[in-house]
Amino acid sequence: METQIQSEMGKKILITGGTGLVGSDLKAKLLANHHGVALLSRQASDPEKGLYNWDIKTQTIDPAAWDNVHGVVHLAGAGVAEGRWTDARKKAILESRIKSTQLLYEQLKGLKKRPEVFVGASAVGIYGTDTGAEWMTEDTSAGEDFLADVVVQWEQAVSRIAELGIRVVKLRIGIVLAAEGGALPKITQPIKWWVGAPLGSGDQYMSWIHIADLCRMMTYAIDQPALAGTYNAVGPDPATNAQLTREAARVLKKPLVLPNVPAFVIKMMFGEMAGIVLGGNRVSNKKIKAAGFTYQFDTLSDALRDLLHR
Repeated sequence: METQIQSEMGKKILITGGTGLVGSDLKAKLLANHHGVALLSRQASDPEKGLYNWDIKTQTIDPAAWDNVHGVVHLAGAGVAEGRWTDARKKAILESRIKSTQLLYEQLKGLKKRPEVFVGASAVGIYGTDTGAEWMTEDTSAGEDFLADVVVQWEQAVSRIAELGIRVVKLRIGIVLAAEGGALPKITQPIKWWVGAPLGSGDQYMSWIHIADLCRMMTYAIDQPALAGTYNAVGPDPATNAQLTREAARVLKKPLVLPNVPAFVIKMMFGEMAGIVLGGNRVSNKKIKAAGFTYQFDTLSDALRDLLHR
């Protein structure tokens, strides 16, 4: 059975974006902790597999999805780095987040028995494409570029859910390091082929988090009733692009023999989207640590050894 609906011991958690990179790991983590898991899916409902249909265009969700739900984790949204930022792609990036959150709000508003907690994915992109070496905290003002505007509107939509008496936790996620996908395979594959190199200046900060720690943070947000508000979901050890590239090469025991990839080449390849490659943010995790969360992977070296030696 792909997903169990309800554990006898745990609480039922409803996930959007549950088949993505983070959602898949989160589902496994919750099930291992004896929680029940249900997924909102564009497929037809299949309660035995814990799948319930939702349709953002028609703003509908299978009512059975809400039965006995303790918490919601909202991860759904069009991938930011999955193609050049045409006007149509920008619209999809924004609307997939706003309209899905609006749908969840309207559904939750109509429930007689509402979930106790809502964990919403957000992003460190709210601080701006490139903020240099300055530390970003949850109180830092939002940037003024496209992604920052998307995240501001995204968080505003999620914040409305708190008006329904539901505890809301917004996690501003950094660069997720995972063996199965995301940024890390894109960085390490050229290194394995002996053509790896830092990008642009290499000085741009990459505030990373190991996928296992991100999923642990999400379960922590579900299980800790005192946790509410906005938290940076990043690790303790932000690294520059050059540092991360060199450390990955060291762990893989491969040399870096080429010069940095020039910024103009990246801009030619990616257009406006190049900003998320050439820019970066140095993001603080002090707030979530002060809330009692502890990391399994405290350093970049530990994280890369775990992910690259599997």
